[in-house]
Amino acid sequence: MPAENNTADRELRLTRLLNAPVELVWEVFTDPEHIKHWWGPNGFTNTITKMDVVPEGEWDLVMHGPDGTDYKNKSVFKEVVKHKKIVYVHISVPKFLTTIEFEERGKQTQISWHMLFESREQFIQVVKTFKADEGLTQNIDRLEYYLKQQLLNQQP
Repeated sequence: MPAENNTADRELRLTRLLNAPVELVWEVFTDPEHIKHWWGPNGFTNTITKMDVVPEGEWDLVMHGPDGTDYKNKSVFKEVVKHKKIVYVHISVPKFLTTIEFEERGKQTQISWHMLFESREQFIQVVKTFKADEGLTQNIDRLEYYLKQQLLNQQP
């Protein structure tokens, strides 16, 4: 296999089985009124000005860090398959391609999250500077907690 096709040195992957049905997981991923409450690492809050979850739709958000720093993010959705897959390109720096797959497992949902960076150097910088690997894990932890709260709120 040619070296240029090997992306292992510039990608982040995370898989998690969530205790929530795929319909709810999809809803909290695609509705800005939900995602603003859990997106990002611990301590972050979000302001979403646009989130059009359709192919070529834009997603504009500002992540507010716990230290008061604002991080502007702009992404463009490339593929959206309801309850199955979301693919978007983060066009702000650092640029990367994210693919999130949703697999229904009864009343649970397995998500597979894949981030592919433009270069190994960029990947290393993002992991060292922004701790993207820890951030992704915290992001999924926050999603899991938010889903638990949503399910508790749904109980009669």
